[in-house]
Amino acid sequence: MIVSRFTKRVVVLNCAVPALLLAWDASRNHLGANPVNFAIRTTGLLSIIFLLLSLTVTPLARLAKRSWLGTFRRSMGVSAFAYAAIHFNIFFWFDQAASLVDTVSEIGMRLYLLIGFIGLLLMVPLAATSTEGMIRRLGGKRWKLLHKLAYLAAIAGGLHFFLLVKADATRPLIALGILGVLFVYRMTAHYLQLNRDSRQLRTAKPVAVGKPRNWQGSMRVARIFKETHEVKTFRFVPVDGGPLPFEHQAGQYLTHTVNIEGKPVRRSYTIASPPSRGHFAEITVKREERGLVSRHLHDQLHEGDLIAIGAPAGRFIFTGNEAESIVRIAGGVGITPLMAKVRYLTDRGWPGPIHLLISARTEADLIFRRELDELQSRHSNLRTTTTLTRENAPAWTGRRGRVTAELIREVLAPDANGRIHLCGPTEMTDPLIALLKEQGVADDRIHHESFASPSRGTVEANTAAFDHVAAGMATLEFARSGQRVTDLMGRTILEIAEAHGIALPYDCRAAVCGQCKTRVISGNVRMDADDAPDASDRANGVVLACQARCQDQVVVEA
Repeated sequence: MIVSRFTKRVVVLNCAVPALLLAWDASRNHLGANPVNFAIRTTGLLSIIFLLLSLTVTPLARLAKRSWLGTFRRSMGVSAFAYAAIHFNIFFWFDQAASLVDTVSEIGMRLYLLIGFIGLLLMVPLAATSTEGMIRRLGGKRWKLLHKLAYLAAIAGGLHFFLLVKADATRPLIALGILGVLFVYRMTAHYLQLNRDSRQLRTAKPVAVGKPRNWQGSMRVARIFKETHEVKTFRFVPVDGGPLPFEHQAGQYLTHTVNIEGKPVRRSYTIASPPSRGHFAEITVKREERGLVSRHLHDQLHEGDLIAIGAPAGRFIFTGNEAESIVRIAGGVGITPLMAKVRYLTDRGWPGPIHLLISARTEADLIFRRELDELQSRHSNLRTTTTLTRENAPAWTGRRGRVTAELIREVLAPDANGRIHLCGPTEMTDPLIALLKEQGVADDRIHHESFASPSRGTVEANTAAFDHVAAGMATLEFARSGQRVTDLMGRTILEIAEAHGIALPYDCRAAVCGQCKTRVISGNVRMDADDAPDASDRANGVVLACQARCQDQVVVEA
């Protein structure tokens, strides 16, 4: 329950009612034969009552499980101090005729006055620190410690009341009895809490304090390695030279933001280095002629430059606990996430069989070839099979041609129950998944990450095909913004949105991360690649804006 400001004001007003009634009676001379003594005793009693009420709020809120009651604790405490201050001022101004000497002398001679005055002094810092600003300045822990003085002030008030009464001590004894019950409750609750904390400490398992899982910041380009004629590896390190400021798993990716022609552009690239090498992160990128960011990285990024990075993300991971063996099938630069896993498993001496099947165009296109040869010579559980699809040089004595059913059977034979990871262009992974299923491999063993090939031929073919559609009937309407576009020119939904100033979220633009998921309200689209959406997404019309191209009159939820 949230207590409104009006309710708080009503409580404060009710706390002031006794003082208003007392003032009203005083103005009409209705305070009896000895009005000063009546006013002193009344305000003193009210101070004790409100002090006990303030100490009762917390136990009552806990026992009744009504935490909102705690909102009124400070109102009660401040009222207790206000009545105590009025109590002392009436004594000083009217009983002692505003004489400081007489007041000090009287307090020094009478024990009950000294104890009462000490109680009032104890309440001063409590009232002075009752505001929100003072709580923030002191901090919650110090504020709570200081306000334990309320118990000492209440004890002083109760003793003051008891010593004052010369005949019937019933009321002061009741006040002291209530205070005793509250004190016993608080001590018992404190003891039980200590016991609970002690049990938790004995039974709790140690928890490692890790680095943030979602990190954003700048990193420095430490080294750039040329892997092949069109592939480079970029090594990033923290600006301060320390360990990586984030934790990642083998197979996850970084999201890079670069400034191209005055506009920030984001792309995601898999972390090629393993988590076991915690002082740097590497990405391995193929320069695509039509790749806006890949060209920028290859042509414009130099050692020593800073680059904005968000990390990490991605579910295409393998820690070694998911299966006892693993087969990895890589196409071209798709070896990057698989290489991160190979490096990780060999770094930690994972004992299970690791088989890596690589498909590349030519021998010159083989990435990490030298490193893989060295790893294979040092780790007997690592086996590498390579096949080249366009190699014509007679010097190549290895396998040639695409990955076939026979080759898959050969690779899988020793690892019949292992996990299978595929990564490469969609035109490679889709047929391979079909081949694996034909071989009887269960769906839950197959894990893949695909990307649409941005080669000039493919893009031009798509553009030509969709220009033909666009010339006929294809349109795109953004439902929330109300914009309708007819000049599609074969572009994806994301490209059209960017061109018309409509903000759609995205990261990788390669059908991997799923950040650009968008729901199609009506119409039909064709997806260049569709790995990120799951079955539920597809059933609800969710597509990847970075891959979807309109085939007719399409309306999207954006």
